[in-house]
Amino acid sequence: MTYKIGVIGDKESIMPFKLFGFSVFYGISETVISESLDQMIEEGYGVIYITEACAKQVSQKLEKTRTLVTPAIVLIPDHDGSLGIGLSAVQKNVEKAVGQNIL
Repeated sequence: MTYKIGVIGDKESIMPFKLFGFSVFYGISETVISESLDQMIEEGYGVIYITEACAKQVSQKLEKTRTLVTPAIVLIPDHDGSLGIGLSAVQKNVEKAVGQNIL
């Protein structure tokens, strides 16, 4: 089975992903981000990249999707740089899997 890959974020940060054939959803308001996320989940996307700034706005919705097998949601920095949210999420997952923080 093949899955689509999507990206949510501000235009400057995610425009390059279009070159790789990813579905790109521009949004900076909570409503647009939430609707884009819902649409991608409904359409069966396998991987969703979302900028940390956007993820911060819809953090409760993202928590609910963590129990789903798909999509895998990956936080990426935007054009202004990292907020540290993505790295923190990776550290929590490593700690959960290994039993301690090895990063």
